[in-house]
Amino acid sequence: MCIVSSCSGCVAVAAAVVGMAFDRLPEILPGADPEQFINLTLLLAAGLLLLMGVLRLGPYITLVPNVVVSGFMNGIALLVWASQLRKLFGGATEEAFAGPIWANTTVALATLGLIFLLPVLAGRLPEGLRHLVPPPTLLALVTMTMAVQVLGLPLGTIDVSGGLSSWGELGDLVGRQWPRDWSSPLLMAALPFAIQLAGLCYLDTLLTSLVVDRLAGEQTAQNRELIAQGAANGAVALVGGIPGAQATIRSVLVIKEGGNLRLAGVAIGFFVLVEMMLLRDLIAMIPHAVFAGILLKVGYDVFDFDPIVSYVRRFTSSHTQAPGAIFVAHLEMPLIVGTTVVTFLWDLNVAVILFTCLFFLVNKVLRPHNPIRDLKPDERLLRED
Repeated sequence: MCIVSSCSGCVAVAAAVVGMAFDRLPEILPGADPEQFINLTLLLAAGLLLLMGVLRLGPYITLVPNVVVSGFMNGIALLVWASQLRKLFGGATEEAFAGPIWANTTVALATLGLIFLLPVLAGRLPEGLRHLVPPPTLLALVTMTMAVQVLGLPLGTIDVSGGLSSWGELGDLVGRQWPRDWSSPLLMAALPFAIQLAGLCYLDTLLTSLVVDRLAGEQTAQNRELIAQGAANGAVALVGGIPGAQATIRSVLVIKEGGNLRLAGVAIGFFVLVEMMLLRDLIAMIPHAVFAGILLKVGYDVFDFDPIVSYVRRFTSSHTQAPGAIFVAHLEMPLIVGTTVVTFLWDLNVAVILFTCLFFLVNKVLRPHNPIRDLKPDERLLRED
């Protein structure tokens, strides 16, 4: 799904940090080569991520409470929905997709509807045939792209311009990106920006791992994740790219499509290369609006509805809560909502750090004898059961 990416999320913040480093270099170290400085910063950030993994700092992400993870998921979902609505209808700072708004909106909603409908239809097939049905997202993408092409709708499509024409060009590119100046003044100037980038990638990657663990029912090897992230970001820097982190939206999409093996992530990268080298003409036919519909569905998958539904039922239902069900206390909802709002309106890293600190302030200082349960089942109901 890399072909649907824009500069958003962690990559957008990373790009901002890189831009700040570029702008401040003349006053920090006059005469230094800006391109070499940026590459050095990116490689240092990759090295710091590798070091975090070697020092086994990954498990500290589990200190983030469940209520904050829930709010983080909701905030990400709202960001996805808002970004796609701006692209469909346009906004003050963003132009709408090329083509009539009604056509783009219709295609996006039809794609969204197909993704919901196809699993229902597949469930009615004989059991022996169900495994032959392609993933609903892929089937919806192909179906709606063909429909747009057959109907001749004048919609904007994916831009796949650029790229390398030979492996020799790749070697030349890596050679140009490798820093030639590793002097102490340049290293010390780059280090603060590298620390910012590494901290950003640490939070974003491992928060996504918590979301993935909740969906897949597994435990991520956080230290291994950091080492892999550092290696990947170092490789990206050598081809002139901007470092990023594990993407929450695309990770959720892969899981919802049944990609639960580690091989799925490797396969995605491999097939993106194949697509961009061999299938560029076909990829260029896919309308932006189709991807908007897919991302609207992914936002739905990311949003953590269960705590909100459980809390509302306390006031609207007379049924006794089942033993083992999540009990959402009054103090938990402000933390969920607060994390959601700050993630959506300001910054996800600020939201996570702020409300994690607030959670421990309440539990360790203000209410140590009656702490927030953190979206755990009501122990009284468990004892009664």
